[in-house]
Parts: sequence; C-alpha cells; structure tokens
Amino acid sequence: MATTHQPLPSDEVLSHVIDVHCHPTDSEIPSSAMADLKTHICAMATRQDDQVKVADLARQRPDKVTPCFGFHPWCSHHISVLDTTPSKRDHYASLFLSGTPSEQDTTAFEEILKTLPDPIPLSTIVSSVRANLVEFPNALLGEVGIDRSFRIPYIPYPNPGPKKLSPFTVPADHQVALLEAQIALAVELRRSISLHSVKAQQVTLDLLKKLKEKYGEDFGKINVDLHSCGFSAESWKEVERKYPNVFLSLSIVINGRSPSHEDLIRKCSPDRILSESDFNDITSSTAYTWDMVCSIARLKGWSIETEGWNDEDGLEEEGWGVVRRLEWNWRRFIGPGLGLASDAPRAGRKARHLNDPAHKWRGEWVDESSESEEE
Repeated sequence: MATTHQPLPSDEVLSHVIDVHCHPTDSEIPSSAMADLKTHICAMATRQDDQVKVADLARQRPDKVTPCFGFHPWCSHHISVLDTTPSKRDHYASLFLSGTPSEQDTTAFEEILKTLPDPIPLSTIVSSVRANLVEFPNALLGEVGIDRSFRIPYIPYPNPGPKKLSPFTVPADHQVALLEAQIALAVELRRSISLHSVKAQQVTLDLLKKLKEKYGEDFGKINVDLHSCGFSAESWKEVERKYPNVFLSLSIVINGRSPSHEDLIRKCSPDRILSESDFNDITSSTAYTWDMVCSIARLKGWSIETEGWNDEDGLEEEGWGVVRRLEWNWRRFIGPGLGLASDAPRAGRKARHLNDPAHKWRGEWVDESSESEEE
C-alpha cells in the first residue's frame, strides 16, 4: 500500500526545510534528483564503503548537502578496538561466542564467519573519519551510536532482499569503545554529532554523563542530536535539564511506528526539536521530512507557513511558524556548542533568544571576538 503524504508547500518554504538525518547514498541517486531537491539534507555515512559516496555528494552539491561521516553500530563488529588486531576468527569469536557456546551458536558462527570481512583496526577508522571532517569544515559526525537490538544478518548490509538474521548481537561495551573514539574526534574538531540510540537509553544516559565528566567545557562546545529519538518524554526532559547541548530529531519512518512520539513532541522544548526523514531514497526524503514537520506543527500548535520570510522582519518568536522555528533550531545545532547546565538561575526567554548563537547567523557563523564594536 502506497504511503499518503501531506501536500508539499511552495518551493520558497521548502528552501527553509532541513532534513537533519537521511541516507541518500544507500540507493542510486537519479541524475536529476539533486537538481530537483528543494530542501537541505544531512547525508549520513555509516560504513567503510559509503564514506566516499557522501563526500562525493557533498562536493557536487555543497549548497544542498551537509556531509556527515562516521561508523554506525551496525558495522561495529567489523572493527577491532584492540591495540593489536587479532585474526578474523579470534576477533569475531570474542564478540559472538562467550563462555561455552551451544552447538547451535557454533554452527551459526561457522556459517556467518564466511560472509564477514577481516577486522579493521580502530586506528584506520579514526584516520578515515578525521580526514573527512578536516576536508569538510561544515561536516558533522554521524551516523554513530549504540544499538542493543541489532542482530547480525547472514548476508551483510546493505545487500537488497529479506535478511536472515543470526542469533548474534554486538556487545554494548564494544560499540561504546568505537563510539567514544569517534566522539573524541568530534570534541577535538568541534563538530556536532548525529547519534543513534536503540534499546540503549540507559547506556546513552551513562555515556552523556561520562562525556560531561571527561571533557568538561569542551563537551559543551559541541552539540548532539539524538536522531529518531526513542526516549520516553520523562527521560527526555531530564536530558534537557542536564544537557543544554543535546537536541532530538524525529522521523515518520521510525518514530511514527509508535504513538508515544507524540507525547515526546509535546513535552520537548520548542528550541530543541528537529525534523528528519531517516530515509534511504533522496526522491522521497522531502515528503517524509515534511510529514514530520506537519506533525510537529499539529502537536505544538504552531502555524505552517505558506510563504517565505525575512530574518530581519522583527517578528517575535511567538509568531513564528513551524518551518522558521525548526530552521532556527538547526542553526543552533550546527553552530557553536550550547554549553553545559549551570546551577545559576535561568535567563528569561527574550534574553536567551538575543544571546543565542543562532542570532548571529549570516549565512556563516560569526566570531563575535573578531568584530569591532559599533560606536
């Protein structure tokens, strides 16, 4: 059954829509697709073979693509986090066979071992991500994260067709080791992060706490987006309180499976929410992103724009429509880190708005320290 989408707005309005998380290089991109694209997209890399695809796409259309480089938890088992890379058999056995494995697990292991690549040293991964982040100063780290529900398929992703799943999952500590190595780069290079977290709410909360303790103010100099966020509304409000630099984004494809995402939208602060498609076909990403934009508008009680606007029009934030609000949030997310929670009294909404780094947006980020004061 075909998906029914919300009617799209004018091209002028769409030019302000940002799909903060999608996977266009997972499918063939028609030659006209990027020219026809009216929105801005964040194209995610996830594994070794698509880092270069995302880089090429960003080189072709820097006006429409923010590239994101990183290694997804679904390929984390391909990577050795040890100082000395073990043999292929020893590497995968250490991840999938613990204690005294059953005969069934041993048989499954021998079958899946044939399809798996030799392990890649963590240093190779880190070097690859670093090189891409350095080449693209506007690039983000993503898609990276933790997934405690993913089972290893017998036919490796992204091969098409139904997937026969093995009984094996990747230990959380292995995933976290890979993730922390990549986040260290993001902190060093001051890049925001698109973070995957599935069935890993407590692990993610522990990670945020650890990052704050380990990096201190440096962690506050980057921002984190919990993409297709599956947290409960109550847990999210706790994240909001503790981490001013953490956002959430939602997708129809993932979050639309459960009605609980509607409560999450209602409870999320208006300046922390973003929209995404999380889709693997560029010809459909706009429709899926717009569906989520419309859902956010409905649940937040925000208007939907029918025409563009001038950022200098002086309209108070309370009068903004959903697209303008989400675009502002995007600017905040990709701008300077929003810091760490303070025990000091919270500033009033108007003061926060005027002091927000996104208020300095002029097509690029303005370094206030280099500006001369007006007489």
